[in-house]
Amino acid sequence: MSKIALKSIVWKEGKTYVAWCLNTGVSSFGDTKKEALESLQEALELYFEDMSVSKVIKVERLDIVPLMFKHA
Repeated sequence: MSKIALKSIVWKEGKTYVAWCLNTGVSSFGDTKKEALESLQEALELYFEDMSVSKVIKVERLDIVPLMFKHA
């Protein structure tokens, strides 16, 4: 079994925490950060059952940048 380093972010939406893996686009949620990350782990295990590890997008550096835009 090989190991790969993945980068994920977690944020709160209302009463729910969302966890999102930046390398794969896989996300999940839970009532706590811990539950969201555990659910993400399970979702990633299922994802990699059908997807090759070579398809993982390498995330070099993460910057959170605010962006404002106007819409009609």
